[in-house]
Amino acid sequence: MRIVNLTKEATDNILENLLKRSPNNYGDFEGSVAEIVANVRKNKDKAIFEYSKKFDGADINADNILVTDEEIKEAYEKVDETLLNVMRKALVNIRSYHEKQKQNSWIATEDNGSILGQKVTPLQRVGVYVPGGKAVYPSSVLMNIVPAKVAGVDEIIMTTPPGRDGKVNPSTLVAAKEAGADKIYKVGGAQAIAALAFGTESIPKVDKIVGPGNIYVALAKKAVFGYVSIDSIAGPSEILVLADETANARYVAADLLSQAEHDEMASAILVTTSQKLAEEVSKEVDGFVAVLSRKEIIQKSLDQFGYILVADDMETAIATANEIAPEHLEIITVNPFETMTKIRNAGAIFLGEYSSEPLGDYFAGPNHVLPTNGTAKFFSPLGVDAFVKKSSIISYSREALEPVYPDIVQFAECEQLTAHANSIRVRFEDKKD
Repeated sequence: MRIVNLTKEATDNILENLLKRSPNNYGDFEGSVAEIVANVRKNKDKAIFEYSKKFDGADINADNILVTDEEIKEAYEKVDETLLNVMRKALVNIRSYHEKQKQNSWIATEDNGSILGQKVTPLQRVGVYVPGGKAVYPSSVLMNIVPAKVAGVDEIIMTTPPGRDGKVNPSTLVAAKEAGADKIYKVGGAQAIAALAFGTESIPKVDKIVGPGNIYVALAKKAVFGYVSIDSIAGPSEILVLADETANARYVAADLLSQAEHDEMASAILVTTSQKLAEEVSKEVDGFVAVLSRKEIIQKSLDQFGYILVADDMETAIATANEIAPEHLEIITVNPFETMTKIRNAGAIFLGEYSSEPLGDYFAGPNHVLPTNGTAKFFSPLGVDAFVKKSSIISYSREALEPVYPDIVQFAECEQLTAHANSIRVRFEDKKD
């Protein structure tokens, strides 16, 4: 991996390079995605079936687009029992974590007769997109469905691309069943997002779409936002390891590569105060890449978006981490909890050398659907809040309104909204302002 002395110029150049990965810079693909979305919106199932044949090589029609109970049963027979048990253990952790996020409606009453509150209502129908391209992601199934279930969503619709045989990966199906998906449809790509957004003869329209995907999926979510809600427009995966001289170089190298293997546009960055660690990590990376199964993808990722940055001091290293605002941040320092207090921007924070990023991906419980491309400065991980909406509750008695109605009238008239003022004044026509 390239080793760079950390300067402001270096940081600016790296940030500029990383931003090339943003879905906002995928302009060359927007026309194609817009065409797919428009076609699905107009032609519904017909368009879906044509795209399934074109992009997935699968013969999908109205009779087989919905995954059947028999197919799910068949999937259970193909999934290793040990893996199933691991999924169930992970589910316990994921569910327990997200249950702690749940909010309740509340009402507050005052002696003057006013009642204020907030009503928390689960979304009625949610669409969950699960990718199926370069790898299989049953973990994403769990992470997207469980918080929706905890929130109390009435109906969870999942879409995922089929193989050429028209089948969905067995582990994906089993994960969906275990997590609580109500219906699973065999459709992927931008066409799946459009189908969920507008509805087709086979696929119902949803209120919100969540889940990661490729460039086409990301741009399709961007295109349909406003017709439906979305979680975020996710970019390629990324990890930043913040480490000092106490870190284990072999551990750091392994963790960096755990994200680099996702795809060629993934980013893996080490920020350290130790030149010695930087050199050791670079050497360990070379050794791992030579033997890992996805070495071609890893190497392209490292060549394009991999960096080892050497800072003069920890304050500079922390400032750089905050500026990059990584999806995954590992802190491997002499006192990671203290270092964490200075972190403002990160999707998920992993503390200590035994808190490797895959722990969060698969098992610990916190959601692995996280903000990318610097959006951790203002976005949060997927959670229960993503699947509820909140309504304000306001109730005033005449006794509560009477002392303040002149104030409201004045405010409205200041804005030249005389009908607003009249709406309040008419209730006290027997009074003088």
